Amino acid sequence: MPSEPTNPSPTGRPNPLAGIDHSLHQQWTNWSGSQSATPAYTVRPRTEQEAIDTVRFAIREGYPVRALGAGHSFTPVVQTGGILLDMQHVSAVTGTDAEKRRVRALGGTAIREFGPPLWEAGLSLANQGDVDHQSIAGALSTGTHGSGTEFGSFSSTLKGARILNGHGEVVEITEKDVRELRAAQVAVGTLGILLEVELEVVPRYHLQEQITYPTWEESRASWDRDIADNRHYSFLWCPHEGSAELYELPTPDDLSMVNRSYTKRYNEVELDESTGVSAEKGSRRDRAYRIYPGGFGIPFHELEYYVDSRHALEAVEAMQDLMRNRHPEQQYPLEVRWVKQDEGLISPFQGRDTTVLSVSGAPGTDYWPYLLDVDAMLQGFDARAHWGKIHLLTRDRVAELYPGYEEFVAVRREFDPNGVFLNDHTRALFG
Repeated sequence: MPSEPTNPSPTGRPNPLAGIDHSLHQQWTNWSGSQSATPAYTVRPRTEQEAIDTVRFAIREGYPVRALGAGHSFTPVVQTGGILLDMQHVSAVTGTDAEKRRVRALGGTAIREFGPPLWEAGLSLANQGDVDHQSIAGALSTGTHGSGTEFGSFSSTLKGARILNGHGEVVEITEKDVRELRAAQVAVGTLGILLEVELEVVPRYHLQEQITYPTWEESRASWDRDIADNRHYSFLWCPHEGSAELYELPTPDDLSMVNRSYTKRYNEVELDESTGVSAEKGSRRDRAYRIYPGGFGIPFHELEYYVDSRHALEAVEAMQDLMRNRHPEQQYPLEVRWVKQDEGLISPFQGRDTTVLSVSGAPGTDYWPYLLDVDAMLQGFDARAHWGKIHLLTRDRVAELYPGYEEFVAVRREFDPNGVFLNDHTRALFG
């Protein structure tokens, strides 16, 4: 193992990483502080070719490789003792097509970087979540999403990709490559490095925000109407007085939030930007990409499971009962969102319209008894999991829950037969 970046490789050949920004044995920690690793090399390519050279070096020298985006995942998806490939500098929106409603971007491009260039081209992402600093490759790889019954995850919009595979080859996937595309839509980084992606987008639009604080009885009474009548609807149900502030959610000073929800409704609105933009909290009006992000800046650890939307109300109330009666010490809200079904082979939304249930714990606290009970209870709803957030799925459970699992594993082995892009976590699930 070299002790200096310019030393020869273990085989005695000149180290091709000498001209690429990298460091040795540098500890990495994710955003929430829940995961860390000390790879042999942390490599920060600034061009696609540097990323290709790094992976080919890893293959030749026998190092495993994992890619790093924004480090927002809570699971060990990034951990490696080999080469950690930090792709944040391989970043740019590389093309837009207003007629075909497409955008191309390099894998390290942050979600927030799509807004202005798409807007100038008359386009927008169809949906986003509350956080927009993740890399697009990371968001696609884990199935990241927003909320809305007519909108899928980021992964559902993937229409093409260039992937650096475990043979060291750059493979172009298009819509004609149906099997490979469905595998690439959500792959947890196991097919290779997403160098460039092509996404389906929509005509640009403005949003009107409406924040309300209904009691649970009020939310239950308007359940079907709220879901059906809003472009985006989601809520965070608060079990305790201080729950909302844990997610930095502004609430009225004189209103008890116990058994109430911080409810978000976003709907399209015609807007003259010279007069109609509003920054008023709770009723903002602006370009879509400016409305979606907000809050969630304080580190936390999160479990996110997915149930069939047909059973959503039952699952939500079962979660509320568990939080009230078995784990009253848990302070964080229960977040509930909706995602349209898609066809990704291991997408959490494959084949079923989905309701999202998210719970969190504070760093430094023992939340595992709670999460174990959440997992056990939601197994009764055939719950799937977000690949980038805490979960307790095993290989057997994944194979049972995901109809496309075996086909995905077959594609993964074709792209990376020697497991260059596997680590202990992903090997246990997909190796």
